[in-house]
Order: sequence, then structure tokens, then C-alpha cells
Amino acid sequence: MFIRFCSASLLWLAIAVGAPALAQAQEVAAAPAAELTTAQKIDAAVRPVADAVSSVIFKSVQVAGTVEEPVMFPWIVGWLILAALVFTLYFGFINVRGFKHGFDLIRGKYSDPTSAGEVSHFRALTSAVSGTVGLGNIAGVAVAITIGGPGATFWMILAGLLGMSSKFVECTLGVMYRIEKPDGSISGGPMYYLSRGIARNYPKAAWFGMVLAVVFAVCTMLGAIGAGAMFQANQAFAQLSNVTGSLMPANGSLWFGLVYAVLGGVVVIGGITRIGSVTAKLVPGMAALYLLGALFVIFTNLPQVPGAFMAILDGAFTAEGVTGGVIGALIQGFRRASFSNEAGLGSAAIAHSTVKTREPLSEGFVALWEPFIDTVVICTMTALVIIITNQHLVGGADGVQLTSNAFATVSPLMPYALAVVVLLFAFSTTITWAYYGAKACSFLFRESKVALYGFKFFYLAMAVVGCTMPLASIVDIADGLLFIMAIPNLIGVYLLMPVVKRELKSYLARLKSGEIARTDGVAAG
Repeated sequence: MFIRFCSASLLWLAIAVGAPALAQAQEVAAAPAAELTTAQKIDAAVRPVADAVSSVIFKSVQVAGTVEEPVMFPWIVGWLILAALVFTLYFGFINVRGFKHGFDLIRGKYSDPTSAGEVSHFRALTSAVSGTVGLGNIAGVAVAITIGGPGATFWMILAGLLGMSSKFVECTLGVMYRIEKPDGSISGGPMYYLSRGIARNYPKAAWFGMVLAVVFAVCTMLGAIGAGAMFQANQAFAQLSNVTGSLMPANGSLWFGLVYAVLGGVVVIGGITRIGSVTAKLVPGMAALYLLGALFVIFTNLPQVPGAFMAILDGAFTAEGVTGGVIGALIQGFRRASFSNEAGLGSAAIAHSTVKTREPLSEGFVALWEPFIDTVVICTMTALVIIITNQHLVGGADGVQLTSNAFATVSPLMPYALAVVVLLFAFSTTITWAYYGAKACSFLFRESKVALYGFKFFYLAMAVVGCTMPLASIVDIADGLLFIMAIPNLIGVYLLMPVVKRELKSYLARLKSGEIARTDGVAAG
């Protein structure tokens, strides 16, 4: 009932207050400074900081091209992809070997309801997926193909497959070093394996682990507010406005933000149990809705599908007409995959650590499915829709508008369905990042309930602000902070991966001997 209520309310919101937010933002930008004193002052004050953060975290080095047309590679993408490659090799292609076992765990084949934890394997997965499956799967893929050509899709898939190994190791550590409280609730994630894990295995470096944990927690809190609350709410409103084209009430964005925040609050105040319950229904539903729409476009253009796959393969290794050629396509594919599935950032480990299990490795196997769903399936479907409709060659649009145009080629109603999907994607991301930020806050303030709920209410208030104020600079800072998370997280994971390897050897041996037995008696959800 609750998930129907959320879906119906969000759909009502789309119809009731949908209006041209992008046009509003343009009008705001063009208006005299005196009319938007508050927003402009905030933006002017924050912009230098935003530029400084972005220039560092997204700094690029030239890897190909010419002085006139250089091909630049963001170092943070290299940091994430290198880690994914290292983990894939170090754990013997666990992304392939563990795929089937992970599916069995998701289905509840090894579940034990008496284990410590708050949610099932399935709900832990859907909670984490809801934080990664978002606007990047729709708008970001379009940008990658526009710049890198169809060949970027191939490299995007490869990066997604490698990212499965990153999720495996960081989510295993999340469960391994989590804290079980007297009331049965769980706190886990990079904050805990960076502090507790490094202290336990490298006692002399305990201080270093705590520094990494604090940096990670601060970046998670601030990044969640900007990217999880403000950006998602703002973009959901903007996309709905684009397709409705109706006249907006004077305070339409405010009402949208308020209803969006109230719906989010109903979920996030209840903690991971409520979030898991909602996302267990919302994530499969919204993914199925999007995939059905994509499949409709694909089957409508079935004769073009073989050509699309050939364009992807040819573009991956020739990339004619693309700036930087093959290297340019590779960079765009890797960049989109890294930004979409967040493998290496450590965020998903916060949700996965709440799972009901006695075996930390079991959640690692479940977690490796996350980049597969996010990148290999959903992002690839977006890419196919764009390529077979040739919208990347038409021009005149980019981001979510390009994807919307691709859907519109088969029916003028499809962009409206896409707008609903965008709203659901944004909402699911908002509720999951609220939990991530709250847990980071709780860690910094020693599990204080006051701090936990105080952060949640502030987070929801910022979702309203995100709809009503053009604070692009704050979102830019948040974007940078999200990727700063990858630095302390992966340093810690590198230090602790031998611990995971020892546990993996033990787990596989016990699985083979039957000591870890199937139960087949617990439903996945």
C-alpha cells in the first residue's frame, strides 16, 4: 500500500505542479541581481570554493590528441578503474566466479532469519541500487555517446564488469566491521572498516584509519545533501516541467519541493528497514518500467539492432570521427560507468552492512550484482535506445533531453513515461542518500540519535531548497565531495583486501564442504 501511495503521490505531483523549471531557471538567471539577492549572493560566495574543489578532484591529464584538440583523462576515473582492475585480478575474477552464488543469495537460498541485521540480502541490494540507479543512467549515458560515440558503450560495459569486484570487496568489509547495537540496529560502511578495520589489522596506523574515516564521513554528509537531496529534487522537477509545458503557479517549485520532502521523510525517518521495504518494491518496479520502455523502442526498431551492436564494437576499436579516437571513446565509457555505479566510492557498503547474515562474504557476492544491474543492464539499454534511433547524430539536444527525444521517435507519449521514471529514479536516490548521510553523521557524533534525526530533517529541508533556488555552485561542490570519498575509501580497501582474501578462501571451502548450507526456506524480499 505504501509504495502505491508514494507512486500515486509522485505522479499527482507531476501533473499538479509540473511546469517549465528550466525556463524558470533561465528567467532567474536573466533577472536583475536585485530580484534574486539571496540566491545570487550564495552562489557568488560558494562559486570560488566549488571551482577549487572541482579543479582538484576532476583534474584531467592529457593522454592523447593534439594541443588544439587534447584528449583529457580525469585522474579520479583512473583511480576508480585501476582499483577495480586490481581487485578483479587479486580475487581471481570474483565478478565472474561469484555471479551465480550472488544470485542464489539474493533469492534467499542461504538466508537465516535469526542472523543479526535489519534487512534481507534482496532488500540490502535494492537499497544500494536505488542510490546508484538515477539520472546518470539516462542523461549521463547520452552525454557519453554524444562525446565518445557508440564505442563508449563497450568501454562502459567493461568498466561496469570490473566495478563488480570493487563492490564485492568494499561491501564485504562493510559487514565485517559493522557495529551491532543493543536495539538490533546496525551501523556500518567505510567509516567503520577504515577506523576499526585498520586499527585491528595495523595497530600502529589506527590514527591514520580514523583520519580516513572522518574525511570519508564529512564528505558523505555534505555530498549527500547536495547531490542526493538538492540535485535530485531539482532535476526531477525540471524534467517533469519539460514534458508538461503547462503554466507554473507562482510557488509551484516550492509546493513540489515540500511534497517531495514529505514523501521522502515518510521513508527516511523510518531508517533502513523502511527504506529497504520501499526500495524492494520501488527499484524493481521503476527498473522494469524503464526497461519495458527501452525494449519497446528497441523492438520497434528491430532491423537496426544488429547495426547498433556493430557500431558499438567498431566504435570501441576505431572510433572514427570521435575526438581522441579509441582513447576518447574509452575515456567516456569508463567515466560514465564510474560516475553511474559508484563502485569504489564506498557508499553502497553503508546499505549492504545492514544485511541479516553471519557471513560477511555473502553480502560481497550480493553486492557485485549492483554494477551489473546499474551499468551493464540499465546503462546499456539507454545506449541502445539512443544509437538505434540515431539521436546522437541528429544533434540539438544532450543529456536527458537526448534520451527523451530517442523515446519520442516511437511515440509522443513516451517522454511522459520517461518523466515519471526520472521522478522515481530521483526519489529513490534521495531516500538512499539520506540514509548514507545520516549514518555518516551518526558516526561523527558517536551514534547520537539527536544528530541522526537532526541530519535527516535538515537533509529533507535542503531538498525543498534544491527545487526553489538555482544553487549550481553547491551542487558542484557536492559532486566533488562525493568523489573525494573514493580516496580514503580505496586506500583503506587496499590495506584490508588481504583480510578479505583470507575470508574468501575460508568461505569457499565451507561452501564446498556443505558447512554453509542452503536453507531455501526464506523469501528474498
